[in-house]
Amino acid sequence: MIRNTKKFDFSLFSRLLKYVTKYKITFAIVAFSAVMISVFSILTPYLIKIAVDEYLANDRYEDFIVIIVLMIANLIMYVLFMFFFGYFANLLGQNVVFDLRTKLFKHIIDFKMGYFDKSSVGRLVTRAVNDMETIASIFSQGLFMIIADLLQMLVVMIVMIILSWKLSVVVFLILPFILFATRKFQKSMKAAFNDVRNEVANLNSFVQERLSGMKIVQLFNRQKIEYERFIKINEKHKKAWLKTVWYNSIFFPLAELSTSITIGLIVWYGGLNLLLEESNITLGTIFLFIQLSQMLFRPLRQIADKFNTLQMGMVAANRVFRILDTQSSITKHGKLNLDKCLGNIKFNNVSFSYNRKEKVLNEISFEIKKGEKIAIVGSTGSGKTTIVNLISRFYEPQLGTILLDDVDISKIDISSLRSNVAMVLQDVFLFADTLLNNITLWDKRIEFKSVKEAAKKIGIHDFIMSLPNGYNYNVRERGIMLSQGQRQLIAFLRAYVKFPSILILDEATSSIDTKSEKMIQEATDIITTNKTSIIIAHRLSTILNSDRIFVLEKGVICEQGKHEDLIRINNGIYKNLYEDQLKKTKIKLVQPQS
Repeated sequence: MIRNTKKFDFSLFSRLLKYVTKYKITFAIVAFSAVMISVFSILTPYLIKIAVDEYLANDRYEDFIVIIVLMIANLIMYVLFMFFFGYFANLLGQNVVFDLRTKLFKHIIDFKMGYFDKSSVGRLVTRAVNDMETIASIFSQGLFMIIADLLQMLVVMIVMIILSWKLSVVVFLILPFILFATRKFQKSMKAAFNDVRNEVANLNSFVQERLSGMKIVQLFNRQKIEYERFIKINEKHKKAWLKTVWYNSIFFPLAELSTSITIGLIVWYGGLNLLLEESNITLGTIFLFIQLSQMLFRPLRQIADKFNTLQMGMVAANRVFRILDTQSSITKHGKLNLDKCLGNIKFNNVSFSYNRKEKVLNEISFEIKKGEKIAIVGSTGSGKTTIVNLISRFYEPQLGTILLDDVDISKIDISSLRSNVAMVLQDVFLFADTLLNNITLWDKRIEFKSVKEAAKKIGIHDFIMSLPNGYNYNVRERGIMLSQGQRQLIAFLRAYVKFPSILILDEATSSIDTKSEKMIQEATDIITTNKTSIIIAHRLSTILNSDRIFVLEKGVICEQGKHEDLIRINNGIYKNLYEDQLKKTKIKLVQPQS
């Protein structure tokens, strides 16, 4: 991994600040509050100096109430501007993060499927959630806090020089050491926090995948193995954090020691001058310088800590912008809207590969007419699913063209294209929500009445009503409360209520029971009526009535025709597949009972 060696990436920072320009008033309030905090923070110790030199030293106790009132008024103003600063800085941070997270999510959901094939879901979740909160801390705890501290330090140094340049020199002698230590600390902490963010992403990715695949973990008795792997990843995460603890443990005691030495030098030099009466250094000035030196060094220590927050936010911003800069979206230059899609599909010499070494489709050509029911069969990896993914533009072919109603699909608006295509997959994904929302996918144009009518037509209304709360039944995460067959039926209803021109069934009956298969077969007959239908099937018994069957082998259509025609081909691929499945079915039927 190449690490950024620059102390601070100003180009990245300026890019982040562009999201602030939308909130100029909030930014102005924060900036003004920072200035006022610096002013009022100096007034209290200065009022103490006046109290010591003018009132206590001259026994003017009766006028002391004036100083107390001024200090109370100053404290109230200081607290008021601290409130404004804290509230509006956090408000600005959350507004920026809201805009950035919205932009990131919109960018991610337009990515090609190929991006998700190669990317960890856990890492993407880390970018959209954890890293965003870290970016928010740039504004709430990092950037503006640093600016406020720098302003305070500037005011402190000016006041020091005006009051006593000799005592100022004593204080400033320690500054180079503190600045050198702070610079080294910041540089080390940036590298450490980069490691921390990497390990957090690794940890999130590992945990997310194991929780999602917990059934496999337990089924294959991998609990101990996964536990041991988790310990190793967790150990790396701990070591990354301990490195930051180590740097903090070195820096802050050194900073505290420097402050103590400075106070000692102020007391020694100031007290000596006070006794010898060789300068205008007063007792109040010594008190003031002790407080001012703490106000000068404390922000330096805090700046180092807040710079850590800023650096963590910058690392997180760099990761987020890296995703935003990723050009993996489907080319959306198509502007043609399909007001009425007929469903004629044509592949002209289409070639496609997921990697350069192996072609999945090799100059494949075919035509599907409006309303035709086409089945695609073939061995695993022959390119069946790739064909339907290309039709929906989840991927784009490297060569050739795909036409829909004689129009190149690359010229069709992608939303318009997909609104005319519905797909039922083998592995049905359901959201943790009600059945109704999973059927309509929150499309307000689909009325509940039409959902019920569609459910009755394909024969699953009674099944839905048998569930608690019927259509408002919560299926939980990934539809875990429903069986595989029930999820498939819901997927069929979801496709049906969309009223697509093209219907795609990708291995929709390969892993369900016979009863569910019968219901799905009946539902298939209903929803494929007058629609261009493409059925990818493992069970050949489900496609016998197809208008045509395409037999794929190594990305090429080797055979095509009706079932009756294909089984007449001597030593044909389809005939061998069909006879093999028929034999297995017969063997299963005549197995002797024990």
